[in-house]
Amino acid sequence: MQIAAVGSSSHITPNFTQPVINGRPDIDFAAALKKVSPQAQAKAKATATDFEAMFLNSMFSEMTTGLKGEGPFGSTQGTGVWRSMLTEQYSKMFAQSGGVGIAGEVYRTLIMQQSKTASASTKGTLI
Repeated sequence: MQIAAVGSSSHITPNFTQPVINGRPDIDFAAALKKVSPQAQAKAKATATDFEAMFLNSMFSEMTTGLKGEGPFGSTQGTGVWRSMLTEQYSKMFAQSGGVGIAGEVYRTLIMQQSKTASASTKGTLI
């Protein structure tokens, strides 16, 4: 899924402005966005981006586990701590810059679930 402005390039943008899947408008998602409050949307965006950063941190950590003693700190005991902090910052920046597309899918799923919950609670009050 891509979240991008209509008519823009195919680059995945982190601003979640216009719901688009494979170059076509996502009508269900657009309808769900209308049912969910802006505060809930902002929280869902932050949660989705944090989830992607956590996933990327796990990937980057696994990629660097085999590295031995190379880098600015050599093979000191502080290398492991430094490397973990570095991979954490890499993953956060990578996710905030658009990531690999996980955040967009997680955001869509969260909004769709919240929309269904909002619809169910509205139907419950009308009966």
